[in-house]
Amino acid sequence: MAFLKDFSISAVIAGFVTVLVGFTSSAVIVFQAASALGATTAQAGSWMWALGLGMGLTCIGLSLRYRIPVATAWSTSGAALLITSTAGVSMPEAIGAFLISAALIAVSGFTGWFEKVMNRIPMAIASGMLAGILLRFGLDAFTALKTQFSMVLAMLLAYLLMRRLLPRYAVIGALLAGIAIAAGMGLLQLNTVTLELAKPVFTMPAFSLHAFVGVALPLFIVTMASQNLPGVATIRASGYEAPVSPLVGWTGLATLLLAPFGAFAINLAAITAAICLGREAHEDPSKRYVAALSAGFFYLLVGLFGATVAAVFAAFPRELVLAIAGLALLGTIGNGLVLALSTERDREPALITFLVTASGVSLLGIGSAFWGLIAGGLALLILRGKVGSTAPGGQK
Repeated sequence: MAFLKDFSISAVIAGFVTVLVGFTSSAVIVFQAASALGATTAQAGSWMWALGLGMGLTCIGLSLRYRIPVATAWSTSGAALLITSTAGVSMPEAIGAFLISAALIAVSGFTGWFEKVMNRIPMAIASGMLAGILLRFGLDAFTALKTQFSMVLAMLLAYLLMRRLLPRYAVIGALLAGIAIAAGMGLLQLNTVTLELAKPVFTMPAFSLHAFVGVALPLFIVTMASQNLPGVATIRASGYEAPVSPLVGWTGLATLLLAPFGAFAINLAAITAAICLGREAHEDPSKRYVAALSAGFFYLLVGLFGATVAAVFAAFPRELVLAIAGLALLGTIGNGLVLALSTERDREPALITFLVTASGVSLLGIGSAFWGLIAGGLALLILRGKVGSTAPGGQK
């Protein structure tokens, strides 16, 4: 079986780090979104069950089907939108809005409309955006030295030593070093972990004009602009020819099926996907899909054991998570910068894309990745009189 031949411990660790980073960085926003809609504890657990199941199945199914690392995630920006835009919206109305948004995502994916937009984005611009998205994670790895100097320094040294001796296991070495030191310093809070299964709770959807305008349409726009667009760009910037239409379409369909249980938006990942797409997952790009498969397995565990997994991830000190994320993404950040700046005629637009994206600016509820692309495209239009090409990924 091809999967067994391609299997590697480094890919499994990359999948685990993907879920660790994704969950610890934004799970609290998902719970806040559920709370804003008046969700009970059981309903909040159902949200995590539905999201974990959807992300797990799409990671596994799409990665196996196309043999490229396809990592999916919940829409963090979408969850943030729900926190601020659901006043006066009931839970059934919100579920109805989730269904409408999911249907729009599926249609825009399967019809090929979204892929046509993606094919107009030059590779230098996409790579600049990717590097800008990930820069904060690289910086946070070293900012963590301020509060946990000895642990983060040991992780950095372990990473560098392993990069010299056993490059494929550099992130593994850093993670083990961090866990060992955290345990020795009493920073692992494993005493709070209890085994508890999440249960699906079905909510009958209701539809209203207020929820359609105030939740469904903004959720669709934010998910496509802030999540799927950089997600596709991340895959292409890593050297993979992604079949954009089915990838986006299937995430929309998965959301549509699971929305009554609380899956508000499942989309292509960008930041966490880069961990599966990078050299730390495997030196051979054709075998990195195993990392996304592993991430899918861990996401299924998140869904099935939502409360338990939340406690396990919460047991890791924040600095350990920041450090391992930054170290796991070093290669991808470097590769993104090389691709962004390698072509002289695209260098300034790519640099503008990188800086705007890295700035973290957010307008109209849409994150900096989208505005970075807009700024880079505008610069390209002014400097060269045109934007994009019909080549895959916008490559010239």
